[in-house]
Amino acid sequence: MTSSTTVHSPLRLYGRSGELAILDGLLARLWQGDGGALVLTAPPGLGRSALLREAATIHRPRGPVLYATAAPDERGPHALLGPAPGPGTPEALLARLRERGAARPLLVCADDAHAWDPASRTALALAARGLGPGSRVALLIAADDDPAFAGLPALRLGPLDEDAAAALLDRLAAGGEGVPGGVEGPLRLPGVTGGLDPVVRAELLREAVGNPRLLTGLTRRLTPDQLAGRTPLPCPLPGAEGVLAAHADRLDGLPAHTRALLLLAAAAQEHEPAGAGADALLLLRAGTRTGLPRDFLDGVLFGSAATEGFLQQAGSRVHFSHPLLARAVLHHAPPARRRATHELLAGLLAETGDRAAASAPPGGHPASPGAPVRSGEGPARPAHPGARAASSARPAHSGDRPALPGTPAEPLGDRAALPLAALLQLSCAAPGPDTVLAARLEAAATAPYPHGERSSALCRAAALTTDPPLRSARFAAAAEQAALAGAPDRARALLARTGAAGEQSASPGLAPYVHGLLALRTGPAADAHAALIAAAALLGRYDPRRALDALLGAAEAAWVAGDARGYLEAMDRIDPTPYDRAFASYRAGMCAVLAGRTTEGHDLLRRCLEPMSRAAPTTETAPAALLRAGVAALVLGEVAAACRTGARALAAVRTEGPDALLPQALEHLAYAELRAGLHAGARAHALEGLHAARRTGQPNSSVHLHAVLALAASVEGPAEACAAHCDAALAGAGPHGLAQPATLATWARARADLAAGRSEEAAARLGPLVRPGPRQGHFAARMLAVPCYVEAAVLAGRGAEEAGELHAAVVEFAGWTARTADPQAPAQLARCHALLAPAEEADARYAEALAHHDRAGGDFERARTQLLYGQWLRRRRRTREARTPLRDALVAFQRCSARAWAERAAGELRAAGEQGPSVRPATDGALSALTPQQQRIARCVAEGATNREVALRLSLSPRTVDHHLRNVFAALGIRSRTELARLLGPEGP
Repeated sequence: MTSSTTVHSPLRLYGRSGELAILDGLLARLWQGDGGALVLTAPPGLGRSALLREAATIHRPRGPVLYATAAPDERGPHALLGPAPGPGTPEALLARLRERGAARPLLVCADDAHAWDPASRTALALAARGLGPGSRVALLIAADDDPAFAGLPALRLGPLDEDAAAALLDRLAAGGEGVPGGVEGPLRLPGVTGGLDPVVRAELLREAVGNPRLLTGLTRRLTPDQLAGRTPLPCPLPGAEGVLAAHADRLDGLPAHTRALLLLAAAAQEHEPAGAGADALLLLRAGTRTGLPRDFLDGVLFGSAATEGFLQQAGSRVHFSHPLLARAVLHHAPPARRRATHELLAGLLAETGDRAAASAPPGGHPASPGAPVRSGEGPARPAHPGARAASSARPAHSGDRPALPGTPAEPLGDRAALPLAALLQLSCAAPGPDTVLAARLEAAATAPYPHGERSSALCRAAALTTDPPLRSARFAAAAEQAALAGAPDRARALLARTGAAGEQSASPGLAPYVHGLLALRTGPAADAHAALIAAAALLGRYDPRRALDALLGAAEAAWVAGDARGYLEAMDRIDPTPYDRAFASYRAGMCAVLAGRTTEGHDLLRRCLEPMSRAAPTTETAPAALLRAGVAALVLGEVAAACRTGARALAAVRTEGPDALLPQALEHLAYAELRAGLHAGARAHALEGLHAARRTGQPNSSVHLHAVLALAASVEGPAEACAAHCDAALAGAGPHGLAQPATLATWARARADLAAGRSEEAAARLGPLVRPGPRQGHFAARMLAVPCYVEAAVLAGRGAEEAGELHAAVVEFAGWTARTADPQAPAQLARCHALLAPAEEADARYAEALAHHDRAGGDFERARTQLLYGQWLRRRRRTREARTPLRDALVAFQRCSARAWAERAAGELRAAGEQGPSVRPATDGALSALTPQQQRIARCVAEGATNREVALRLSLSPRTVDHHLRNVFAALGIRSRTELARLLGPEGP
């Protein structure tokens, strides 16, 4: 068919720039007289036809196009060239194509060529192999995987990536025309007033799995109100029928044994986590039970027998080659046969029990710490992933999970003890609503099953429920479990099915509670605090444990926002009497510390550390209690105890879950290691936590972990890594009101400035954090930044003009030092006094600080004191004395991999007249003729520093800097700072 009017071209192809570039190359060669062939292969719906239409549109101004569409009457060579005058051999087809392309380059497009009859496919493939240089004919073939086209150049299309799918969805929701990806002809969708709802967007993208035609079908079947999130989405989503039918068309020609096994494999995936595939042993038993030959089953499941590309082996698991294939198999099967398959699998699972449950860790999921796991006087933050915080602080009478109001109380019969997988299979076989089965699913969706499986079970239970309030409550409970499994997008989609915040739910407050938990990890802290306080008020009457979780989550939200009053408000609402002694002591101690009753609070918090010495696991050594104990240790300054309990908490979370808690556990351990001077370990744990936060969809946790990584990089470097982590932390902290990571990131950047000798910048960053005022830093992190502020201000020459602020900061830090057991605090305080002391007292103050360091240990902080002491001695012209502390500082910085700090110490040591080990690569050429002091000045000036800034950075007078700089210019034969910067730039020495 040659008529251009019958071939519609999409307005735009999304996510196919690479494929279009390949087509452009093929057409460019064709226009130069060199033809060829290319086979576009892909499962249905990924855009083969759209690419063919695009190629035809591009070529049409340059030459003729022969186009055979997928219509049944347009399949075969006759659709391209008309009836053949002679024998329809491949040679004759090739000759006719060459004849058509003799005058102008010819493009031939054969869509859905796999549907042609075998003889026509063979002729087309042989003709394609005969094309090449000088043929002036290009042949584009769109087809499923077909052996007839094996050996030809092929381009396999994959699903759209997330960005491309999102862009296509935006266009569809806006009412765009011309839908790419396999939808024939132009399509206009109703525009969505107010934009596409984020929850709807995530659900559509998840359901479409990167298939543009499926995404189009799903979107066109939703109303504008559904797309905008004003009304709930239907369950299941309509619109997939066309794509699934196209996949199912491939099944009709398969042998009966293969179709039967594919149905078993598709059904066996229904009770498994997404992407887990099916258990090969279960399929073997099911196939044997249905009469499939054993040799066939062994070959497919454990050998190398082919299933036409449908199934793939991965150890003991069997996967479909594309996720839509499994759905198509189930969609294509007759309902009665599909139900019988699910019932067969349920019976087999009931016979053998649930291996997933048997292998689950004892105790199932841990409850979330549910209480702040950050200290009242250190930058730790409360962690609350939304699991049962009360699992380690629960009343004796509480069960694993309270039943939802309205759950039927009738006996469950013999099937009540069925494993969850069997119940899920029975739910797939249910022809309609089933009150009893729904109740069984809900009752079974508890520990030790993973949270993701519990969510699936509760979702199935909701789908089988006819009572609207109970249905809404079960969807909300499924959303809660999805959040604990680290699937926040799935949780939001389930919440959307509860209606408008679940007002009609049998569990009022449950949906707002889950909304608040999601906001705590992904949204503004103030929103999370308000939502969780409101949810706790609704839950308190019938679900005290979730109410406790809500209040602890609200306290955490207030903590990270720097809202001490909001924290106390949430914690004061908790009645500690039903819970264990450690939890009650923790709550009272945290409240006392934030209320200013520090001695009382510390006494209470010490009780949280008592259970940690027990070897045997108890409810007090569950992850929640371990995290609380780690916080208590940080409040008390017991950083070694904080590291030990943090490591135990991480091990417990890895063993017991939930996944949503892993980023917080890693963050807490990393921060404790930072406080203990274990920077390499802190960096490793924080990086793992960052990956876990991204995997589980917790951007707020990512912000906190970026701040921890920035602090580690401010010690170890490089400066670029510190700046990148600071930027990431501040970019996320600002919109969500996360004051704590913002303070930590600012402190980290200032500490990196100090390492590079930029004391002016460091003082400018830290001053607002530690001084009173609207820009004051987080109440739990301010004191930790005071030593850096004093150092930066003194080195920047602000000691006189900011004497009052410096004195006030040191007095406040002295009070904090008297209350904390942090081993570094006394040495840091003595260092601050030394920096501010008159010359006749400074020596003794530095000696006092070093004596404290000898008792406390820790290379990094001791090296900082030695560096400052040596710098002070050199400035007092006690050069020989300065070399010993500077040499010790250099070695200590190198030992703890603090490269930038080691470079600063090495520069000071060279300035003191000792050619110590170089940190930078050795200079060569003209710079090698300069003295060490001249080299330092030259590099600072090349970076853009003024003479005054260089003097402050190197502890020299501006006159001395000017004198050395004139000598530098003379030695290098240059006359300006610009020439110096060029000389020392990337291409210079």
